[in-house]
Amino acid sequence: MDGKYEVWFRDPREVARNMLANSTYANEMDYCPYREYSTEGDKRQWKDFMSGDWVWDQADEIAKDPSTLGSTFVPVILGSDKTTVSVGTGNNEYYPLYASIGNIHNNVRRAHRDGVAVIGFLAMPKTTQEHAEEPSFRRFRRQLFHSSLSKILDPLKPGMTTPEVTRFGDGHYRHVIYGLGPYIADYEEQVLLACIVRNWCPKCVANREDLDEDALPRSREYTEALVEEAPSGDLWEDFGIVAQLVPFTNDFPRADIHQMISPDILHQLIKGAFKDHLVTWVEKYLRQTHNKRKAQKIMDDIDRRIAAVASFSGLRRFPQGRGFKQWTGDDSKALMKVYLPAIEGHVPQDVVRTFRALLDFCYLVRRNIITEDSLLQIEDALSRFHRYREIFRTTGVVLHFSLPRQHSLMHYVRNIRLFAAPNGLCSSITENKHIKAVKEPWRRSSRFNALGQILLTNQRLDKLSALRVDFTRRGMLTGTCLSAVNALVPAQIDQVDEDGGAAALAPAQAAAAAADMHVPAPAAPPPPPLINIDVDLDIDDGPTVLQAFVTLAKTRQGKNRAQTIPELAEELDIPHLSDLLRRFLFQQMHPDDPRDPSNVPLSECPLYLSKIAVFNSASSRFYAPSDLSGIGGMRTEHIRSCPSWRGGHSRNDCVFVNTDTSLPGMQGLEVARVCAFFSFQYRGEVYPCVVVRWFDKIGDAADEDTGMWMVRPGEGANNTAGYAIIHIDAIYRAAHLIPVYGTEFLPPELKFYHSYDAFRAYYVNKYADHHAFEIAF
Repeated sequence: MDGKYEVWFRDPREVARNMLANSTYANEMDYCPYREYSTEGDKRQWKDFMSGDWVWDQADEIAKDPSTLGSTFVPVILGSDKTTVSVGTGNNEYYPLYASIGNIHNNVRRAHRDGVAVIGFLAMPKTTQEHAEEPSFRRFRRQLFHSSLSKILDPLKPGMTTPEVTRFGDGHYRHVIYGLGPYIADYEEQVLLACIVRNWCPKCVANREDLDEDALPRSREYTEALVEEAPSGDLWEDFGIVAQLVPFTNDFPRADIHQMISPDILHQLIKGAFKDHLVTWVEKYLRQTHNKRKAQKIMDDIDRRIAAVASFSGLRRFPQGRGFKQWTGDDSKALMKVYLPAIEGHVPQDVVRTFRALLDFCYLVRRNIITEDSLLQIEDALSRFHRYREIFRTTGVVLHFSLPRQHSLMHYVRNIRLFAAPNGLCSSITENKHIKAVKEPWRRSSRFNALGQILLTNQRLDKLSALRVDFTRRGMLTGTCLSAVNALVPAQIDQVDEDGGAAALAPAQAAAAAADMHVPAPAAPPPPPLINIDVDLDIDDGPTVLQAFVTLAKTRQGKNRAQTIPELAEELDIPHLSDLLRRFLFQQMHPDDPRDPSNVPLSECPLYLSKIAVFNSASSRFYAPSDLSGIGGMRTEHIRSCPSWRGGHSRNDCVFVNTDTSLPGMQGLEVARVCAFFSFQYRGEVYPCVVVRWFDKIGDAADEDTGMWMVRPGEGANNTAGYAIIHIDAIYRAAHLIPVYGTEFLPPELKFYHSYDAFRAYYVNKYADHHAFEIAF
């Protein structure tokens, strides 16, 4: 505690001003608090941060002062979390501090379009094991954290009471008033921030022995009153308050650390309530209910079920089940998508319903837009979760549910009303920022005094980013030199010489003329870049398009695939494929005919005998802002139908097919498996098509236990498989099916590429991603 510690930081005021002046998201910014209502039913909804009640209340406080009335409120959102850059070469730890502003939209903050910046590296005091747990050292370490934050944020303090004139990305100048906004942190960090004792709640005064009891919210005024009146020992035992610590927020106006604690989907729900609690409890339940050998056999079967799940766009697979040691947040997210069907049949019904309730809660709070109806669904899911989780207490798996991360679910509805959609404040934002701000710069460093090199790398990257913004604003990055020349040449061709002929310029002359005349770049923007996340999934950084559409791959298959319909029929083992094509053509040429195509006589259907082009894949582009997507909320996924995937087994994905757009969700969709993509030209019209095998829905509603619709392979006439040819425009997007495993154990030789052929019934996986949840919920 007598040592000296360096805290590296940059001016947060300048960082905030740079974000405000960034023209790339001038249209992705809110300049004042607002309340948003849906067009149907006039119900309130919450999306971006400035639509929440907290910023509305802050603006009311600012408006009470005549000198600040009319100023633009700029809340500074903070986040911090330790990260390890290398375990194998010295366990190098760093403690970055990040900042953002609440004015930018959530999609900008999630996409890291310079909307989140590292503003400092905090000190991490170390000591010997003998003194590590001493109260005096722990208080010193905590107070150093708060004092460092207070020092780093001190440049913002004058602008919190006196308006400053700042340039914004739209070119206008405005008066701004700064304020401390929500703090993004996991539970360990929240305990440190709120100056409370571990296992207490930073948001309310519920006793740690019974956290789920109704309790008043914590506040700065309440805590200060307790510190003045009660002895420090009573504060520690009865209220979970560390009286010797002073939160950094006490040095700033309008700041209450207890209210600033934001919801954290990653650590509270995904890694906390789901992975660390429920998944662990299932294993304890199996070991407690069965003998050791039987429990291990069941857990091995659960692993085989997880490994047997078919491939899907963006879905991380588990070839060995969940039996590995090093878990990441992405691993936990992937397990959430496939775990529920894997345990069904091996655990009681209430355990399955507990998982369903928690998954529904997680996916509802992760939505990009949360409405009043969504809040009711969130409360219903939480109520079901609390009701069904009692099975773990009655069976003796757990003694009590007084768990801080699980208790945090009770605060989500209030937090949503305060801070709007939680996906814009999740710690996954800062976790992902570690890669660009800390880990990659560290790998580029010499490893000696690496922190200074990391800071220099970040500084240079920020300058390059600012330069790109300036060049884009000036139009210098639009088009190419050749496109500028091409834009000039037609204008020169229009010039007529004395003989009446067109005076054409040579390429060199045209280029020189273009340089002399400063020809502006063409207005057409380049195609949007795609950031590859998975071989079958791309983040589409293009503009927002609400209408989903599917297109065939650019490259057709060669002689290794069928060239005619009879050859394709033989390849797919569908003898009546030519008849299906004739009925498809009839339907395309007579869209108003009321008859079912299967009832139309073949003699009335057109006959096509020419060549076809076969494709191994198609891409679906759709609006999915709740998932990892570009700044416009677009995603592009690839749908595969190929006889050899990566030189091995065949792969034929499943899709959602639009059948009735007037019906909601799964009621207006059908599920089919793609057999082949092909196109052909008939009477001057190109028809992109797909051969599908239908799945029939089981029942008129989703399964009550899992909440997922069930389907089975469809059957046509004479007990034949239900095949059809449909236009590619009928496809909405890819679908993911998970087998209904039942109570039987899977054979070890069953592989994931056998999944769609080896079972009689399947669940339509609504947890495959957030967009699938929204359309199937």
